Amino acid sequence: MMDFTAAREKMVDNQIRTTDVTAHSVLNAFLTVPREAFLPDNLKPLAYIDEDMPVAPGRYVMEPSPLAKLLQLAKIGKDDVVLEIGCCAGYATALLSHLAGSVVAVESDEVLAANATATLAELGCDNAAVVSGDLEGGYPSEAPYDLIFVNGAVEEIPSALIGQLRQGGRLVTVLGLGNAARAVTLVRTGDSYSMSESFNAAVKPLPGFRRAAEFVF
Repeated sequence: MMDFTAAREKMVDNQIRTTDVTAHSVLNAFLTVPREAFLPDNLKPLAYIDEDMPVAPGRYVMEPSPLAKLLQLAKIGKDDVVLEIGCCAGYATALLSHLAGSVVAVESDEVLAANATATLAELGCDNAAVVSGDLEGGYPSEAPYDLIFVNGAVEEIPSALIGQLRQGGRLVTVLGLGNAARAVTLVRTGDSYSMSESFNAAVKPLPGFRRAAEFVF
């Protein structure tokens, strides 16, 4: 029988602390949330290797190291109201629930949404709710949000999401695809926003969020 607790501690020490993640709240969340609970049975023994885990066609539980760096970048406070885009299996949702005041997680795949809801309930993450919907549209009925966390790489950030941030609210995502992609923080001020880049992050893309093709004459 695999010792998941020991594997989780090893993951935090060897994969997360070594990539400049020092925020105690983030480290504690990764020590607390069982990644194996969000994976199908055949992948549970691999839960703590530093790789993306496929859970549906084209959908992955993000590897721990970049996920931890993104959550640290988000500077999540205990009172923050968070919107997560791309709940997937619910692993990042559970981590966010430990860091924030409340979490609304949007998922376009209804099977993933239902499974995530069940797993989060089993783990007692009662400040997180999963809703089915279009990822690019967000969840305006609960807006505005202190933080929008986009759980995957995107080619562009839809204005619909920016509009759901409160003043001074921030959106954290990986912008671009492949090895050239960068972690970015977007902060809303008035009707405009500022954006800063932080580090390279080659993570799997979310469905949608494709930049419109530009016609060249």
